[in-house]
Amino acid sequence: MFWSRLFLLGVVAPLLCVPVLTIALAWVFWDAQSAQILQEMAQTVLPGYLGTSVVLALGVGVGVALMGVGAALMVALFDFRGRRFFEWALLLPVAMPAYVMAYAYTDFFQFSGPFQQWLRELTGAEGRVFPEVRSLWGAIVVFTFALYPYVYLLARAALINRAPQLMEAARLLGASMPRRMVRVTLPLIRPAVMAGVALALMETFADYGVASYFGIQTFSSGIYKAWLAMDNPVAATQLATALLVIVALLVLLERQARQRNRYAMAKGTGMASLESQAQRLRGWHQGLAWWLCTAPLLGGFVLPVLFMLRPLWGDPAPMQWHRFFGWAGNSLLLATVAAVLATGIAFALAFLNRHRPRGVTHVATHLVGLGYAVPGVVAVVGLLLPLTWLQRHFPDSAAGSLGYALTATVIGVVWAYLTRFTAVALHSIQGGYTQIAKTLDESARMLGHSGWAMAFRVHWPLLSKTTAAAAILVFVDVMKELPATLVLRPFNMDTLAVVAYQLARDERLGEAAIPCLALVVVGMLPVALLSRTLRR
Repeated sequence: MFWSRLFLLGVVAPLLCVPVLTIALAWVFWDAQSAQILQEMAQTVLPGYLGTSVVLALGVGVGVALMGVGAALMVALFDFRGRRFFEWALLLPVAMPAYVMAYAYTDFFQFSGPFQQWLRELTGAEGRVFPEVRSLWGAIVVFTFALYPYVYLLARAALINRAPQLMEAARLLGASMPRRMVRVTLPLIRPAVMAGVALALMETFADYGVASYFGIQTFSSGIYKAWLAMDNPVAATQLATALLVIVALLVLLERQARQRNRYAMAKGTGMASLESQAQRLRGWHQGLAWWLCTAPLLGGFVLPVLFMLRPLWGDPAPMQWHRFFGWAGNSLLLATVAAVLATGIAFALAFLNRHRPRGVTHVATHLVGLGYAVPGVVAVVGLLLPLTWLQRHFPDSAAGSLGYALTATVIGVVWAYLTRFTAVALHSIQGGYTQIAKTLDESARMLGHSGWAMAFRVHWPLLSKTTAAAAILVFVDVMKELPATLVLRPFNMDTLAVVAYQLARDERLGEAAIPCLALVVVGMLPVALLSRTLRR
């Protein structure tokens, strides 16, 4: 137990925290040249990056809040025809990566796309008859449709237990429906909405695929350009620091909102009375509910899938299928290895944190748990910067071999995945541990089981389903991950996400449809898990 704990806390956990530690140490070794570069960036590109990111964040924040809250209110408080279907169907955009949605909308709405061609034939107009999709407003629309499920899920969870009873109490006191919505429901779900918006903005700032494809100058695209196009690791590190600070503030906002999200249930109120059931809608009220639930579903899942299927309708084989299966095999291999390792590390750390929930164990678990908040581009910079420094100062030593092993093999890609997605498995398994009473540990010790024997003989059977769900979530996240894979993958080892990005960048959107649809199919796994959890 001692040596395994030492290995996990002294080797594994620090390796998973390398990106954040590297960026922090980069500011320690500050020099005049770095200060000059930062000054030049502040006078040239930084204002543009900051302004674009702020406008994008405001647009996405307002969009996901309105769309997610509207859908959550309809399915949680009201009863209408099709409500059961919308409860789980509104989660389907989770299966759609934002960059895939961006490719689909661009293919259909661009100047040479079928929509504008139809408009020109209908109106007889020439030139552009629809705003450019690949723009800042287009990115706001794409992110809104792709990320509103964060707000929908949290707002619905906040509403589902207490809102019907409180709404009924307000009705008995004479409050009208609009007054009940404003004075009772919205204050009830405000912390959940803030947490959902913070999560959506974290995904927005961490994105690289949409920003790069749409040509938007955000921090993520700027980091990529500074490192690879400008060959300036110092500038990339400084931009990564700015992005990491923004994401850290969002994490803090999300945690504070989650801590305020507390609801007291009186004893015996677990079963809602008939008077506090969802209110039945009819007529135009039911039509409004349909529109509020159908619009997000259409824009976030149905239409993008149809747009991707359109180029395949006439030609079912626009690419060489043997190459597609090779890309799919690479994606499955990387996702499987990362999911197994991340889940195993998360299970071990969660057990150690339960065994000794203070001191070094608590700090290490907390730091690893923040990994998902680290954007993929930041993780790449944090991993490559120390390797670059070692190779520059010790070119003939073992550092060269180490750099090759981490940048030209699968090891570096898997390492980047683990730094980000171990946190996903860790949060899931720690949630499962909260359902296991500490008295079971005491009983196990009395029966002679302690240390790892307790973990595998007592905890594992109780956490097997939670661990499997965590592995599936990590698997899907790795399949969709783009920036770390794009930079760190070995030569001739493309994945579905990388190929979809490259084909779309070359304006071969018809060929990009197949890998994009494959990613959507894989993304259906967490949707099924979420739907099953909500039903239970």
